[in-house]
Amino acid sequence: MAKDSSRLADFLPYLMSVTTNAVSDMIAGEYRARFGLKIPEWRVMAVLGDAGAQTQRSLVGATRMDKVAVNRACKVLEDRGLVARSPNADDGRSHHIELTAAGKAMHGEIMPLALDMERRLFASLSAAELKDFKVLLARITNRVAELEGADPTKELSR
Repeated sequence: MAKDSSRLADFLPYLMSVTTNAVSDMIAGEYRARFGLKIPEWRVMAVLGDAGAQTQRSLVGATRMDKVAVNRACKVLEDRGLVARSPNADDGRSHHIELTAAGKAMHGEIMPLALDMERRLFASLSAAELKDFKVLLARITNRVAELEGADPTKELSR
């Protein structure tokens, strides 16, 4: 009998999604309990902490979340005083969103926790395997952008 080629357990996009969700949920548990942040809120804060002020459109690209989720996360963060909006001189219809002093302080507290969790999660991989894994992830991300007809670096530079 021929092997069923549609087995979900062998479908790499599904496996990647399940793994990503498991890792994200585990890390999110830490900052949800300590800081009251949900995954979308932390993703927005993480991008802003890394890249500085961004438009909501650039946050959609950087986080790969839909614009409604980004908008909700930004609103919650703004209501909590963790981000602030300022006019975008390049586009009067949008705003730049950036971490406030309180947002930067919280980001500074969360990052060591996230990095420690990363260290513990990937402790079973060698340094070479981790390097290769990051290269493979970048290649997959770039291929997605190619297939979508987009420049993978464009979203981060807005």
